[in-house]
Amino acid sequence: MNAAALLTDGSVVEVRELGAQDVPALLELHRGLPVEDRYLRFFSTSPRQLEDFVEQMVSPDAPRHVVLGAFRENRLLGAASYVVVRETDFAEVALVVSHIEQAHGVGTLLLEHLASLARGRGVRRFTAEVLTINGRMLRVFTDLGLVTSIVPDGEVVHVELVLEPGDHYLDAVGDREARADVASLTHVLRPGSIAVAGAGRSASSVGHAVLSNLVRSSFTGDLYAVNPHAKSVAGVDCYASVSELPQAPELVVLCVPAKAVPAVADECGRRGARALVVISSGVDAEELLKAVRRHGMRLVGPNCLGVSTSAPAVRMNATFAAHSTLPGHIGLVTQSGGVAIGVQEELCRVGLGLSNLVSTGDKLDISSNDLLMWWENDQDTRIIALYLESFGNPRKFARVARRVATTKPVLAIRAATSEAGRRAAASHTASTATPAVTRDALFRQAGVIAVGSVPELTDTAMALSWQPLPAGRSVAVLGNAGGLGVLAADACVQQGLRMAVLADETRKALARLVPRTASVHNPVDTTAVVDEETFARCLDVIGADPAVDAVITVTVPTALGDPTGGVHGLDGKPVLAVRTGGTERLAGDVPCYAEPARAAAALARLVERADWLARPREFPRPGRIDLDAAKAIVAGEDGWLPPDEVVALLTAFGLPVLGGTLTTTAEHAVAAQQAYDAPVALKAVADDLLHKSKGGGVELGVADAAGVAEAFRAFRERFGDRLRGVFVQPMAARGRELLIGVVTDEKFGPLVVTGLGGVDTDLLDDRAAALAPLTTADADDLLHGFRTAGHVLAGTDEGAVRDVLLRVAELAGALPEVVELDINPLVLTENGCVVVDARVRVAPARHTDPFLRRLRTT
Repeated sequence: MNAAALLTDGSVVEVRELGAQDVPALLELHRGLPVEDRYLRFFSTSPRQLEDFVEQMVSPDAPRHVVLGAFRENRLLGAASYVVVRETDFAEVALVVSHIEQAHGVGTLLLEHLASLARGRGVRRFTAEVLTINGRMLRVFTDLGLVTSIVPDGEVVHVELVLEPGDHYLDAVGDREARADVASLTHVLRPGSIAVAGAGRSASSVGHAVLSNLVRSSFTGDLYAVNPHAKSVAGVDCYASVSELPQAPELVVLCVPAKAVPAVADECGRRGARALVVISSGVDAEELLKAVRRHGMRLVGPNCLGVSTSAPAVRMNATFAAHSTLPGHIGLVTQSGGVAIGVQEELCRVGLGLSNLVSTGDKLDISSNDLLMWWENDQDTRIIALYLESFGNPRKFARVARRVATTKPVLAIRAATSEAGRRAAASHTASTATPAVTRDALFRQAGVIAVGSVPELTDTAMALSWQPLPAGRSVAVLGNAGGLGVLAADACVQQGLRMAVLADETRKALARLVPRTASVHNPVDTTAVVDEETFARCLDVIGADPAVDAVITVTVPTALGDPTGGVHGLDGKPVLAVRTGGTERLAGDVPCYAEPARAAAALARLVERADWLARPREFPRPGRIDLDAAKAIVAGEDGWLPPDEVVALLTAFGLPVLGGTLTTTAEHAVAAQQAYDAPVALKAVADDLLHKSKGGGVELGVADAAGVAEAFRAFRERFGDRLRGVFVQPMAARGRELLIGVVTDEKFGPLVVTGLGGVDTDLLDDRAAALAPLTTADADDLLHGFRTAGHVLAGTDEGAVRDVLLRVAELAGALPEVVELDINPLVLTENGCVVVDARVRVAPARHTDPFLRRLRTT
């Protein structure tokens, strides 16, 4: 194990397993501690015993011993170890941290990495013995977030940790990571000094453009230029190299030729720089990252536009964009420099600005996950906007975004996604799990508002910036042009909004204000003769109607006047305006759009956010699960499980399975039918037979021995040597049929899919999808999110189906070996549901920990 990670002060350390070569450093670390800081009894022995013990721990012949160390610039800051003390899953843990490095999070970081490593090797519990005088160490254990048992015993306290990473633990890890990230990103977004390496004298050079932008933005810190061929550039003093700068620059912007970047980055590290922004493209990524990690720096890029901060205390524009951005409250991170410029200019056109712009480019280090954590804690940022072409760690992104979105809107422009979720196997579920489906499920569940274009991002940001969220989705349209009002109403319905039914009192009040030829039914047409004062009074009347959650106004200028001046905000209800000819900001912070469809889409995004904020976000954990039995079934398997093992696996997770008997001879099949004493279904188990009904592998309603024998013989003739057996099941009760499936991607995790089941599965491309784990709201989305859901669920027990979905998601999350699962059909009745047929494909799982605090090293 070898990883880079952040401490709470933002500094970077290397965490790796120790070997025999590290024994002197480990002994020196321990000997430098006062007695009260020798935390655990492993390290409270005589010097000779200590040396023997340490050498034993790091010996390659001691696989039951694991020792991790945290290093900064090759200096050992702390070490943590575990020793397996039982044959199965129990280990004793020890920890020691340099006295001067305590309170920086070294011990907690080491324990997190040690616990993750232990889980991957089958250890389930840690035990430790801490001296009672060492309250600091006890706090390290209790604050870790794992389930902890503490039992005092004289001068020693016995501590036991359950290594299962539940939500409380992941929240604690996320909080620690956010604090560390914010500390490290301060050097990027709020630096006290900047140097531009490669600041060319030519105005056409990128380095010159970056330096000039920093000068024009009136950067508040110390600014230097690095160019061996000039005395000054853009009025800034030049130095021949980074090493010759009068002080260590906190941030260095590299605009040097690609081949020179790794060497210059290494020079920056030696000089004491804390962060780099690499504008250059075509860089040797591996060598650059080595230099960055060697010196504990953070990195934006390479191949990026740069970074900017509009806060008055910083005023930094370290980009080569042609125009500076307006100061504002929107944080923007994008992989594309072109998109960054487009968003910046669109926002500027409507009077919105950025708090920060970060163009991540190839994102070797700093990514959207880091920026989300920064903006979560940044008071200058109220809205977050993302453009992502790929996900480095989508499961961590989902968890961070879900947390951030509870307090600040997060917008994302949909972009191409890699072929995550695709599977070569031709199953119903796998064929559904396209990149777009997986990405959209992630955004929806995490509360990220997905938009399709830069203008749509701007439209949504206007509404979120200037208007409150609606209490519901009932909309009233008020206009002075009947045709445009109808178009606005149509656009609202297309966006899933509802046209409000105005109260009688509202219509009577409107009738007293407008001409007799006007329409006082929604959409309200005041006619072209009303003035702006009358229009404003009509708006107040409509806004006071309890049935109205939001209002869209539609106005056009005529020879008789322009009522747009009467458009104003309402107390607690959003108002969005439409006026042909342009997008702008009206008086009273009312966003105005050039056409009704754009206003309706922006309002729908407000409703989407309000709905998401009202959703329950807890992850329920179903009971009656035999996880040990389930793990035993999938252990060592590779491929599609036989049907009897599928039944056992689903039963272990409490799923209502019809069951059956796997038979290998006609006589065995006949005996199974007679034991059920009822008509049966016979299903062929044959190589490469994934869809049994299509492939002629199903016979239903066979009621006697002769029929069973004949069906078995027919299967043998049809499939020959491919036939492995025949699964015999009692016939299920008739009911509606649902498909529930799972396909697991190494990065995104398990995707749960629902849709029309049975033989109709392939007739319609009609699916709903959500990533595990599921909240109850996610499960309800799966229940109702496909077009035929109303037909499938009519008159059935939805609670029973919801329980199945939650159990399937729990199975997928608990067993990474399950890479594909199809339940088809799940038969639904008014009294419950039953799994009639299911297939499960497994593969050896590699232990991954997407929530472990670590930085990219390769």
